[in-house]
Amino acid sequence: MIKKVGVLGAGQMGSGIAQVLAQRETEVYLYDIAEAQLSKAHAGIAKNLERQVQKGQLDAASVSQVMGMIRTTRSLNDLAGCDLAIEAVTEKEALKLEIFKKLDETLKPEAILASNTSSIPITRIAAVTGRPDRVIGMHFMNPVPVMKLVEVIRGLATSEETFQAISQLVTRLDKEMAVSADYPGFIVNRILIPMINEAAFALFEGIATAEDIDKAMKLGTNQPMGPLTLADFIGLDTCLAIMEVLYQGFKDPKYRPCPLLAKMVEAGYLGKKSGRGFYNYA
Repeated sequence: MIKKVGVLGAGQMGSGIAQVLAQRETEVYLYDIAEAQLSKAHAGIAKNLERQVQKGQLDAASVSQVMGMIRTTRSLNDLAGCDLAIEAVTEKEALKLEIFKKLDETLKPEAILASNTSSIPITRIAAVTGRPDRVIGMHFMNPVPVMKLVEVIRGLATSEETFQAISQLVTRLDKEMAVSADYPGFIVNRILIPMINEAAFALFEGIATAEDIDKAMKLGTNQPMGPLTLADFIGLDTCLAIMEVLYQGFKDPKYRPCPLLAKMVEAGYLGKKSGRGFYNYA
């Protein structure tokens, strides 16, 4: 049974993963290279738990217990005794490969290494380790404490034992699992990001305003938010990175990133996190 988990990356995804693990009585080591980010994540988790208390979803006495399950660290060596490590850093392949090499050297041989990547092939990540049978994809949805889905991706060498261990963990976290073959984008982003890219093309080609594109998709297809608003929440740099993975992975022109999306990322218009994307959040 997985009792101790290391989470790498204390951003929105990593802190959310740490929270749901801690709420299921799992000891968590939340790792990041930046002390300020660790402090921000710790405060954010506490705030989320207090919000659950106010909504009647969590007992007030449980907050300190959950927070006590989470330890923050800037040393990978603190993860050495973990049964599982979940990488949730920026969607950059070179960075992820470097991290998996270090994890392979640091964690005990029987530990499982998982990636929260939204598009990069698990088989490629596993190949840089000496334990490809114990590498798997665990793609959580954002915000992690709220969204029920976890995409589980088996690499070419992922063992049945590893798959079953992760399957049991997903159930323990009260999440639903969708199993994907190891191809670029997996299930969700193979479908979602090209839709966002097409919405960017509609704006780029002057078909409609951003507001009308989002209104049409919200009211016409019953989506909770329009694709351009969603892109701003995801981060335009992340959307572009996934489109590039799809384009390179399939060599199919239908996955060509919209020039407007690429230009906006070049300008630093990354969406809500930068204060400006398809909409202005300043």
